[in-house]
Amino acid sequence: MAFMTITPGRPLRGTITVPGDKSITHRAIILTALAEGVGRIVRYCRGQDCLDTMRAMRSLGVKIEESPDELIVHGKGLWGLCEPSDIIDCGNSGTGIRLLTGLLAGQDFFSMLTGDVSIRRRPMGRIVKPLREMGATIAGRKGGELAPLAVTGTTLHAITYASPVASAQVKSSLLLAGLFAKGTTRITEPQLSRDHTERMFQFYQLPFTRQGLTLTLEGRPSVGWPAAPSMTVPGDLSAAAFFVVGATVIPGSDVTIQGVGVNPTRTGLLDILNRMGADIQLLNPREAGGEPIADIRVKSARLRGVTIEPDVIPQTIDEFPVLCVAAAVAEGRTTVSGAEELRFKESDRIATMANELRAMGADISETPDGLTINGRGGASEHGRLLGSRCRSHGDHRVAMSLAIGALTASTETVIEETECIETSFPEFHQTLLNLTSGNP
Repeated sequence: MAFMTITPGRPLRGTITVPGDKSITHRAIILTALAEGVGRIVRYCRGQDCLDTMRAMRSLGVKIEESPDELIVHGKGLWGLCEPSDIIDCGNSGTGIRLLTGLLAGQDFFSMLTGDVSIRRRPMGRIVKPLREMGATIAGRKGGELAPLAVTGTTLHAITYASPVASAQVKSSLLLAGLFAKGTTRITEPQLSRDHTERMFQFYQLPFTRQGLTLTLEGRPSVGWPAAPSMTVPGDLSAAAFFVVGATVIPGSDVTIQGVGVNPTRTGLLDILNRMGADIQLLNPREAGGEPIADIRVKSARLRGVTIEPDVIPQTIDEFPVLCVAAAVAEGRTTVSGAEELRFKESDRIATMANELRAMGADISETPDGLTINGRGGASEHGRLLGSRCRSHGDHRVAMSLAIGALTASTETVIEETECIETSFPEFHQTLLNLTSGNP
């Protein structure tokens, strides 16, 4: 079992980059594999989750050449995938298994998808139900509520579907299935979730329309696919979030993170931190792969508690654990509501962050759909947490968030089960060491 020891005492200073966006990398691999010809994916995320999606596409007959800097994908065209010879293991990736289920539902072959222990606990009914409405044949544990999922590809028909949750994974799974369906698929969500799939459809010149919260897609596009484009993946805001919070809460810090995606459906953390009093600048705005990007400069600042309403949760969903750290060292009370979706991530992130931050001295209590955090910023410790021995519970974002919280402590912290960080940010610890030593 891997562990990480964090010794506090230094500010974070320097200029860094972070891995390519994990969510975008998953989608880029899948859509480039469905395109015609050879495409390049530059600055992709090399976390284990994305490598598992890459291997899944290889098992479907797609040739992918891999180097540290780029993937070269030999597209098979919309109907070019072939039946895998073995079970597809999606590892720890909820995005991978849900998007691939939508993709495979409309093929003319059989496939089976599974994942690690965490994935086999996560709800799959939210995609299986609407896919079955489209005519998909999907079997799984508890009637398809849990993985493994056995998908017998068949001819799909379009549906009009109102999703009960604002979930980019649900929306993207149905959009991928809709590509292979006869007719016009319409998907409405209660709030706007991440729109990476829609932006990538536009980047790949796939015809679809949006009206408010409803997407409309014509299945089986007769125009065919254009030649596979080359795209540069923006830096992952969810990875940058740890250093944004770290530089904010550690006195004397000044960090610049280059080339980070600042898609408005992802910037909830930045918006909330600004409300809390953070010093964050977006510099050199530009575009990459159809996504807005910028350099993020962060200086240390005193934070104050705020109320976080349900309408901003979809834009903050992956950054919630490190946001809890910011709230724990702020002055005043922070309340979070409407975040029950967080109980169905790699861990129950509401319970996990409450338990682990409580062990570090935070005054934090759970509610069914969120948390109440009384920050330590007004206490004699000046916002410091306590050194402790913590567990990640196998959740990569929890592990990295606890590491940032440990930087505020007066004594060292040991975080157990940190091997999970490999799923999204293998260079996290070294990047943190570089910033605390003042190296670029």
